Amino acid sequence: MTARRNMTAVSRFVKSLTGQVGVRSQSTVAMDISMYLGCSLGAALGGVIFASYKLGLLYQLFHKTERQSPRHGGESVAEVLRSHGVKFVFTLVGGHISPILVACEKLGIRIVDTRHEATAVFAADAVARLSGTVGVAAVTAGPGLTNTVTAVKNAQMAESPLLLIGGAAATLLQGRGALQDIDQMSLFKPLCKFCASVRTVREIVPTVRKALAIAQSGTPGPVFIEFPIDTLYPYHVVEKEFAPKNTPKGLMGKIIAWYLKNHLSNLFAGAWESRDLSPLPVHIPHATDDQVQRCVELVSRAKKPVILLGSQATLPPTPADDIRKALESLGIPCFLGGMSRGLLGKNSPLHIRQNRRDALKDADLVLLAGTVCDFRLSYGRVLNRRSKIIAVNRDKSQLLKNSDMFWKPTVAIQGDAGSFLLNLSKALKGHRCPEEWPQSLKEGDNAKEKANRAKADEKTERHLNPLSVLHRVDELLAEDSIIVADGGDFVGSAAYIMRPHGPLCWLDPGAFGTLGVGGGFALGAKLCRPESEVWIVYGDGSLGYTVAEFDTFTRHKTPVIALVGNDACWSQISREQVPMLGSNVACGLAFTDYHVVADGYGGKGYLIGREDESQLEDIIKKAQKECKEGKAVLLNVLIGKTNFREGSISV
Repeated sequence: MTARRNMTAVSRFVKSLTGQVGVRSQSTVAMDISMYLGCSLGAALGGVIFASYKLGLLYQLFHKTERQSPRHGGESVAEVLRSHGVKFVFTLVGGHISPILVACEKLGIRIVDTRHEATAVFAADAVARLSGTVGVAAVTAGPGLTNTVTAVKNAQMAESPLLLIGGAAATLLQGRGALQDIDQMSLFKPLCKFCASVRTVREIVPTVRKALAIAQSGTPGPVFIEFPIDTLYPYHVVEKEFAPKNTPKGLMGKIIAWYLKNHLSNLFAGAWESRDLSPLPVHIPHATDDQVQRCVELVSRAKKPVILLGSQATLPPTPADDIRKALESLGIPCFLGGMSRGLLGKNSPLHIRQNRRDALKDADLVLLAGTVCDFRLSYGRVLNRRSKIIAVNRDKSQLLKNSDMFWKPTVAIQGDAGSFLLNLSKALKGHRCPEEWPQSLKEGDNAKEKANRAKADEKTERHLNPLSVLHRVDELLAEDSIIVADGGDFVGSAAYIMRPHGPLCWLDPGAFGTLGVGGGFALGAKLCRPESEVWIVYGDGSLGYTVAEFDTFTRHKTPVIALVGNDACWSQISREQVPMLGSNVACGLAFTDYHVVADGYGGKGYLIGREDESQLEDIIKKAQKECKEGKAVLLNVLIGKTNFREGSISV
């Protein structure tokens, strides 16, 4: 019957060849038939080979499946992380990722579990910024991953190299309604430089190596790998889930049983073969010699140059101390933003903190070293159109942002800002900016600082003056202190007043303006620099996101100090909303006893009001002492209203 059908099909094909063009020679028809059969056989053979490849049959011919091995995929993940110098993995535990956490712990990688997945990612972000390595967070599938989205987006915009590890449903159950199964790849592709879903155990090592290299290359950023649960557990555990409950009956049942058995074998085929674990090369763009030389000519002719440094200037491979020396050699006044705060120390004559708009108006040359013309520079409108502008940035889109509207670079360099500054300084050795220019800016800086200090001495209608509190804390900061900024109005004031003492001693969310970074950033900072005093400057609104992490600080013996400016209000919003729209709706909070919450989580809390003003210095010193002794401390400072930040924007 089948043969008859095949012959009928051939007959029809022959007729189709002959019926349209008249009678053709038998030799021609025979040739056409041969070609048809040859193409059909070739297509069939190609289909068989492709199917064999997709099913892993070809790979299994040459690579063994070790069914008795107790090893699991989590061990492969841990081995790659250790070989790349990863010291911490931040997590909120889930069954999908347990093998990774257990294997990492066995290899000496510290597992730090938090009370929210976003905190785990924020902590990994802080480690990346402070250590120069990739920060790593691991969370479970579904809601575990969706809880990280804001933190991953923040890392993307802050250009932090970060690896997010996510659990996932088993390879055969994805899209079939398994527990916590969603399309995770679509969720993270817009946020990450690289996304991958591991399909077999043998893919783990090369995939993790590739992801870690991509995270650090070019413009750093987050990468994501999802690990289906059956790629992480041992063969004998996965086999139990694959084995049919009853003996398969009928042809279809046997086909399905064979398919499951083959899928399992392919999943573990070649899993434990020796593989290279070492880091792959990291590719970083650099300015060319010609570009540097052109900038040398521009800077050497400038009378009033200014450098604006952004976080990107602190990225590896150039040590922050080398950048500081380069800037001091150039003698050009600098405005420092983001992670570059503290780069010149606390009292450098070159560091200008105030009157930036006026300085940019007078400058004849502006060097944007990792600084972007976004809302923080009024989209470039603050730049003088007559100024020569040198822009250096690893990311092309950031390098030229808004250059089609409000500003034009004289020289635009897609390259690393830190190494560019070193090369510029070497080429300009012996040349310094005219000293009267930084001196005049510093005089204006000092006058503004004096005016700010005078505002700190004013009495508020109730409670303590927040500016006075910030000045007192700034004066008592330890030399090695790290400041974490998490909030709106109170933190905005702190940015003007508190001065980090050295490079990589200031952590803020960056361009995304995310609230809730405090607990995670502080946790990562304390682990990277356990001897340093870590301060979180919180608004009372932002504290609500991560106050539960005081439990984490206690359990993991990572004592920090939280300074909470408690004005019972989302003040940065209220300041505009009330005069513009006539209502304080949704802006009001309460003078909550946050210090009691800290006590409940094993820390130490202090309530500080106007009646405690004379003891403020003593309380701060006591908090510093208790922190050194291992207690996380929260200072719940009741503050009043000032007009210090009138006109500041919240949108």
